[in-house]
Amino acid sequence: MKIVIFCGGLGLRLRMREYSDRIPKPMVEIGYRPLLWHLMKYYASFGHKDFILCLGYRGDIVKNYFLNYNEATSNDFVFTDGGKNVKLLGSDISDWRITFVETGLHSNIGERLKAVEKHLEGEDIFLANYSDGLSDLPLDKMLEHFYQHNKIASFVSVQPTQSFHVVSFNKDFIVDKIRHLTKSGIWINGGYFIFKKDIFKYIKTGEELIEEPFQRLIKKRELVTYNYSGFWAAMDTFKDKQLLDDIYSKGNAPWEIWKNNDIGGSNE
Repeated sequence: MKIVIFCGGLGLRLRMREYSDRIPKPMVEIGYRPLLWHLMKYYASFGHKDFILCLGYRGDIVKNYFLNYNEATSNDFVFTDGGKNVKLLGSDISDWRITFVETGLHSNIGERLKAVEKHLEGEDIFLANYSDGLSDLPLDKMLEHFYQHNKIASFVSVQPTQSFHVVSFNKDFIVDKIRHLTKSGIWINGGYFIFKKDIFKYIKTGEELIEEPFQRLIKKRELVTYNYSGFWAAMDTFKDKQLLDDIYSKGNAPWEIWKNNDIGGSNE
């Protein structure tokens, strides 16, 4: 099953500014590998290794990273003859297939998806995702949920992790309630899309995927969500990066499914 990853946007916020002039957000490193690699490795751990990367801002950096990929960085190896011979004892990407597609500097998600439609010929169902979020989502269970509902599109809904407070007040601006966002009962779009090829019938030129196309799907009752209460985190700010770095530095990061036998969280 092919995976489309949207990794061409400018979307860095001010607090990530020190990275924005050098590298695109998906290439910001968590540990010794970029965020994009962690996401691709997640999919590969479920046996999905045919990727289509929708490039835009600094796509050259993404291309050069893989063109010059060093397997020894994240795998054990035997070093002999002063470095003349390096025998890898493992491999990350030797069985991956990656299609690199320039989809425009200022294109929205809907336009990027339409731009790679021809690379999805023959695929009745495919996966897609943003490139800035990591999760230990049980993808196999989400796919089973998708097949059971037999709809055109699905995405994971998660509870937000940001440190904001939701406020409600009356017409006189007297506060009725204030509570942390994570306890508000709100669910948000967490990405990790599953699509039937019919999704392209719902996207018109220039449209943003979550706006007009998803509204059409809702009217047709062709959009389903898989709500997930396990680990999910997006990297929008420098604070978010620090959080992911901290989780990674402690070992056994939740999204490293390839290292963990237990997939956390639950569908509710």
